[in-house]
Amino acid sequence: MIYTSYFAKLKELEKYDIIPIAICAKAPDWYKGLQYKKLAPKYGFFMEWKKNHDNDYYIEHFQAEVLDKLKVANTVQELLYRIPNWYEVENFALICYEKPSDFCHRHLVAEWLNQNGYRCKEWRKP
Repeated sequence: MIYTSYFAKLKELEKYDIIPIAICAKAPDWYKGLQYKKLAPKYGFFMEWKKNHDNDYYIEHFQAEVLDKLKVANTVQELLYRIPNWYEVENFALICYEKPSDFCHRHLVAEWLNQNGYRCKEWRKP
């Protein structure tokens, strides 16, 4: 299963054998885990969004500048191949900074995956 989550949940993810993969442009300095920057927002539109918080602007640019440049199947394959012994892994989580209730590109990535046949949801403790 593909999940989404955020850095504050890393210990919980680890407890449930869910492999985290950061999808932000810059992970925290203390984070030494896997990263996949192809799903990170581009600096230009991200900085513009930080100024105006126009979510529609962000969504439009994230779609055009990030998701439209990727093929879903290739992306999922590349994510899996980042994981050592990936063929033994059942679950991984695409992580960044924001809480589940906050606007975040990981929700756009989850929607993109779901629309293209890959089940993805926000991780919740069982």
